[in-house]
Amino acid sequence: MTRSIQSGDLLRLTRDASPQFVRAVTVRVIRVLVDRHTYHGWLWIECYELAPNGDAVARRELYLMPAGVRWLTALPEPTSRRRPAVARRVMV
Repeated sequence: MTRSIQSGDLLRLTRDASPQFVRAVTVRVIRVLVDRHTYHGWLWIECYELAPNGDAVARRELYLMPAGVRWLTALPEPTSRRRPAVARRVMV
C-alpha cells in the first residue's frame, strides 16, 4: 500500500512516477486535484517545482502515479557559493 500524497509533501519525481519526468524533479505539493478523472492508480497534483536551493521556480499541475513517487524529508543541503566576508578595519 502506498502512502497518500497530501499538501505540504516534498516529493522527488522520476520516470517511476511518470514517463514525462526524463530528468528528476523535486516538488512541494500544494494540493491533490481530486475533481479530475484519471486512470486507476494515477492522480493530478498542483505543486511548486523547486530549485536545488529549495526556492520555488514554477507552479505546475502534474499527472503522476503515486506508486512511483519518492518522499523526501528535507531538501539536500546546497553547496555554499558565497565566500565568507573578510573583516576589514574602517577608518573614520
